[in-house]
Amino acid sequence: MPKIKIYSTPTCPYCITLKEFLKEKGIEFEDVNVGQDVQAREEMINKSGQMGVPVVDIDGEIIVGFDKGKISKLLGIK
Repeated sequence: MPKIKIYSTPTCPYCITLKEFLKEKGIEFEDVNVGQDVQAREEMINKSGQMGVPVVDIDGEIIVGFDKGKISKLLGIK
């Protein structure tokens, strides 16, 4: 299973939807609250070039936003 890290905030509706989608599929992930963790926020910006959330890191492949199609393809799920 690939290593998945989600940079998110608790109030972001796209972040919530993304995490619910992964949970429904039984996929484990690390959730990082960039609203509270300044170091993680800087890491997210360095990786993605973006300040918006969610940012998903799947084994080093960066996806900005909840791109269900791309995430599903990378994880091999439907």
